[in-house]
Amino acid sequence: MLTGKQRRYLRSLAHHEKPIFQVGKSGVNDHMTTQISEALEKRELLKVGLLQNCMEDKHTVAHKLSNGTGSDIVQIIGHNIILYKESQDNKHIHLPSRSQP
Repeated sequence: MLTGKQRRYLRSLAHHEKPIFQVGKSGVNDHMTTQISEALEKRELLKVGLLQNCMEDKHTVAHKLSNGTGSDIVQIIGHNIILYKESQDNKHIHLPSRSQP
């Protein structure tokens, strides 16, 4: 679970990134979930875009992707979903500490 400070930090990192996956008419499937999970292992943070012809609600899509990949939802804004999952082998994002001063 991410704190507000950590979410804010991740949002700032993801701001200039472009979506590398798009969810369309067919919605979320197992193949897409596997690919996103592999990409999260390499990148840790990514954006997923929702096309206009996507029949599912953006919150439903976000929760399906989060549950399927074991990632945290950083933000759902417009037609974009930002996901974060700490990498086991390629860790390059260092989150602010969880402790409060």
